[in-house]
Amino acid sequence: MRGVGRPPALRRLAIATASVAVLATSVAGGLAWLDHAFPPPIPARLTVSPEVVDRDGALLRAFATPDGRWRLAVDLDHVDKQFVDMLVAYEDKRFWTHSGVDPLALLRAAGQFAGSGRIVSGGSTLSMQLARLMEPRESRSFGAKFKQIFRAAQIERRLSKREILERYLTLAPYGGNLEGIRAASLAYFGKEPRRLTVSEAAVLVALPQLPERRRPDRNPQGAHKARERVLARMVSAGLIGEAEAGRASAEELTAIRRPLPALAAHAAETALRNAPSQTRHELTIRKRVQQGLETVARQAAAKLGPRLSVAMVLADARTGEILAEVGSADFFDARRSGWIDMTRSVRSPGSTLKPFIYGLAIEEGLVAQETLIEDRPANFAGYRPKNFDMSYQGDVSVRQALQLSLNVPAVRLLDAVGPARLTARFRQAGVTPQLPPGEAPGLAIALGGVGVSLRDLVQLYTGLANAGRARALRDGSERPGTPPAAGGTVLSDAATWQVADMLAGVKPPEGSAPRGLAYKTGTSYGYRDAWSIGFDGRYVLGVWVGRPDAGAVPGLSGYVSAAPILFEAFARSGLAAVPLPRAPAGTFKPRRHELPVTMERFAATEDGLIAAKPTEPAPQIVFPPDGARVDLGASGAETSPLVLKLQGGRAPFRWLANGKPLAEVVRRRTATWVPDGAGTSVLTVIDAAGRAASVKVFVE
Repeated sequence: MRGVGRPPALRRLAIATASVAVLATSVAGGLAWLDHAFPPPIPARLTVSPEVVDRDGALLRAFATPDGRWRLAVDLDHVDKQFVDMLVAYEDKRFWTHSGVDPLALLRAAGQFAGSGRIVSGGSTLSMQLARLMEPRESRSFGAKFKQIFRAAQIERRLSKREILERYLTLAPYGGNLEGIRAASLAYFGKEPRRLTVSEAAVLVALPQLPERRRPDRNPQGAHKARERVLARMVSAGLIGEAEAGRASAEELTAIRRPLPALAAHAAETALRNAPSQTRHELTIRKRVQQGLETVARQAAAKLGPRLSVAMVLADARTGEILAEVGSADFFDARRSGWIDMTRSVRSPGSTLKPFIYGLAIEEGLVAQETLIEDRPANFAGYRPKNFDMSYQGDVSVRQALQLSLNVPAVRLLDAVGPARLTARFRQAGVTPQLPPGEAPGLAIALGGVGVSLRDLVQLYTGLANAGRARALRDGSERPGTPPAAGGTVLSDAATWQVADMLAGVKPPEGSAPRGLAYKTGTSYGYRDAWSIGFDGRYVLGVWVGRPDAGAVPGLSGYVSAAPILFEAFARSGLAAVPLPRAPAGTFKPRRHELPVTMERFAATEDGLIAAKPTEPAPQIVFPPDGARVDLGASGAETSPLVLKLQGGRAPFRWLANGKPLAEVVRRRTATWVPDGAGTSVLTVIDAAGRAASVKVFVE
């Protein structure tokens, strides 16, 4: 039989081993049962402050948690590594190797307690501290400590070391209603904890043990002593040298608590309202640009007066992405009704829609830049527009009329192209102007007799900066799942360039640095709204100035009140200026003596109506065809002439090659052209009605 003859000592050892195994199994089973019966309160997601970030992830605005805490989610990759090393060395130097409890630390703490009769150090690991943060203890008893130890072991079984650190650094108290390393770093040092000085790291390591006694803003002396204690420990641990500790010790502690970022307040509120369950909202805004514009708005409003506000929208005309939006001069200023988002409020746009009237008239061949137009009192079926300064200029060029923002010429052109056609173009570009219920579009639109928002205007002007194609604006605050809004063509590319060329000639406000902007100003009826919208080759910026309650402000005007803000905001945005685009192929800006006869002057007939539009078909170049390769011996000593032929159109005709007129105006539908040399050329013909046709040829 087995065991017969086995020495007594071996039998006793076997029995003891079996007993230990049974005991260990029983203890393990008991712990497993306890672990299952009393699971740790580890939520899948911590309740953190909703935050709104810019396109690069930089914090724009944070919101307090429902219980009033500033508690920002922490990603260990975005926390200064030296701070993490200092925290582990100070709080739990065997953190990376133990399983939730450090027996050596507990023995040390017990010995210190026995020797001094008081608690010198608690021996708690970071896992135990996290357990206490997730499940606050009711007393400092041994029972509470054992429960904390048990919870720490449970946490270690369920979370990785990285997750434990991230949760600790999210929940740790830092004084007042600040919780977590990010909120503390932002409040005490004004920056995210990605890059901390040794002094800053030491303060943040020391704070969670006694946060109220060590707050730099409330108790600078306590914070200083705690920092020295941490620095001394880091020197003894070999993490930093004595010289580095000395420099950190000499660094002054700021005795203030800064507010957390509150940039793009209106957009942030909208994002939170549209997706309340999300904790992170990413906008298209650039933080640096937003800061610049908010500073300009705040300073400008302070000069304008206590009840006036400023709103701005800056967008990328190529994409429609909003890079900065300022809904008011100060979101928290009740005197200015700062909570009202004036970028979305519908107001009268004043003269800011005039460029689109001129563009449509140019597109239809009614006028060119140098066409003369009358600025004299006029009666349009009972509607008698007057200029802003109540004076009249007489005969002016279309270019001058737009640059001076004269009212009568704009109404004359709108009467010719039709208000309904203009508003149809706006809708095509994704903007629907608001009219009184049941009212059809009228001539008053030219002077601001329609309702639009600042965002609407900026969206329309993206077309002027983007070859006629308006982009729908978006900032990322839209409700999730909302299909992207539509943009569309507002003007042809040729007409767009002509308008931009005229607006680029408007003189900057006095004292403003030139930037190569094309811009337009406007003032609504009764001095209630001042506008300025400007653009370069890529960016569009709109500015509104006024009272949110629509009260009149005597002396308010677009050129005096809003235009200086436009130029200052562009300068403070930090964006590099982008040159305005070149003229599209075939686009010609004729001088006055080069105009067709019918475009020399925009005039009405004796009965007050615009002269009838041509009934002939538009001109069409039939030879050479578009894209043709023509061998005229251009590479030789002498280039042969090319015969040009067209159909349709109204004589006389002017031919242009690469934007330069050929010889003189002709009435025949044939002409000749001698190329300057080999290469691509654009041939254009303009008829007497101002209609044009172009072809591109390659001369060999």
